[in-house]
Amino acid sequence: MRNFIFVKIANHMQEFFLSKLKDALPANVSLIDTVAEILDISYDAAHRRTSMKSKLSLEEAVKLSRHFNMSIDQLYEIGLQNVIAVEKTQMIKSQKDLETYFLASYENIQKLLAMEDSEIIYSAKDLPIFYTASDNVLSRFKMFVWLQLLSEEQKVLTFENFAPSVSLVSEASRLGELYSNLNVTEIWDVTTINSTLKQIHYYYKATLLTEKVALNLCDDLKELLETIENKVANDVQYKLYYNELLLMNNSVMVKTPIIKTLFVAYTILSYYKTSDTETLAQVDEHLQRQMRNSKLLSTAGKKEQRIFFNKMYKKIEALRHLIQAENVLDFE
Repeated sequence: MRNFIFVKIANHMQEFFLSKLKDALPANVSLIDTVAEILDISYDAAHRRTSMKSKLSLEEAVKLSRHFNMSIDQLYEIGLQNVIAVEKTQMIKSQKDLETYFLASYENIQKLLAMEDSEIIYSAKDLPIFYTASDNVLSRFKMFVWLQLLSEEQKVLTFENFAPSVSLVSEASRLGELYSNLNVTEIWDVTTINSTLKQIHYYYKATLLTEKVALNLCDDLKELLETIENKVANDVQYKLYYNELLLMNNSVMVKTPIIKTLFVAYTILSYYKTSDTETLAQVDEHLQRQMRNSKLLSTAGKKEQRIFFNKMYKKIEALRHLIQAENVLDFE
């Protein structure tokens, strides 16, 4: 075992941390019984910890925070105000890593959103990953791109020869289905699809995509946008904001009545996770400010919705023409 496991939590931190756990429990559930069950210790041992007669070890604090889906940085909320602790995902270097990533993302979000009145706010610099987590061609292409960029092998592989495992596609699809049934708020610009368009064009130019597949990807992307446009008009659980002023950063906030959690990307897919109260309050205010300076498309009327989506449809059509023209008139 690593030495950090035996580090003891300072009294003032332990008292504050336990108060957070108690707040997260229903009124009729005993904190002592809960601590005893999670830590697999006796009632008396749990009572000593909750009454501050014994100290929690860092290992015990981690177990409790994981059970309550809280970040361990709750311990530091009464300490330095400019320092927070974060949890980070593992790096992705293989199909198995990507599958584990989808599974962990599913479990993270499912635990948080099992509570009523929960929601996700997604500041979408790029197309939200949940929309390309299924078993269609566009989703497989995204997996191909991610693994090409993140794998240590640096092996040149055409998309036609890319074969995602059944279990990888299954985990991706499960994550995508979960997202489709949630209360979701997204903040987009018309540039949100740009990276996907660039990826299609890049791999086509690199001869790792055939013309037929590249055009099929354009069709898939357009079909996805049509689905989202329909959600804007008809799905009361879905809110899409159009922001022309600020650049988004692919951060995701999950809000529940008890806790807020922030996921911040630090590589293409990997992210930092924190539930630091002060930080989350600041991020929430920033996102609310973004929304106040954005246009809520579901209430903006059909004309505004069409203008927004038509800008992106035109980009897709321009890429289609570029691919077809390059295939006929290649001057290079």
